[in-house]
This record gives sequence, C-alpha cells and structure tokens, in this order.
Amino acid sequence: MTGPRAKTCATCGRVIAAHAVYYRFSLVLEGEQDLLDPSDDLEGNPAEALEALIRRLDEGSADPGEMEAQVHWERSGVICSECRAVAMRMLNTATADSEPH
Repeated sequence: MTGPRAKTCATCGRVIAAHAVYYRFSLVLEGEQDLLDPSDDLEGNPAEALEALIRRLDEGSADPGEMEAQVHWERSGVICSECRAVAMRMLNTATADSEPH
C-alpha cells in the first residue's frame, strides 16, 4: 500500500514531505479597463474606429499568447509554509503609500 506522495512547492521548488503542511492556491489575474482611450474616436464613426483597432493589432508585433496573458492569467498549485509567509506579507502590505512600479 502506498501513501500520499510528496508535493513540490510551485514557488521555490522545495519538496514538501507527505506528512508536512502545505497550502493550495489559485490565482487569477484579469485585465480590466474602465475607460476607452479618447483618441479612439468611437463617437465619430465606430466602424472606422474598430477597423483601425483591428489594423493596429494585425500590424503589431505582439505575440497573441502574450496579448491573451495580459487579459487573463491563472495559476494554481501548492506552496510550502515559507512561501506562504512571503505571499501573505506581500498581499497584506498596505498599498496606500506605495509608489507605482
């Protein structure tokens, strides 16, 4: 009979023993935008604005996968106790006086 297998921390790569505490996580980042760019003249002629947007996307050098990742990215897995502590510190930090990245 075989018991539970050891797990690997998704952050640091440490092996988490089968008897050790581990933490499951699921992280979803979804891009949103509340206002459209005023330079996109949607009120003047929406069809032309849409055509211009499609043309810029077709002519751009952006990788479609990267563009998709900018809108939706998700990851799940398990982490060890040490990485949980780091994540909790990072996510609980007050952002009121934080400078932009």
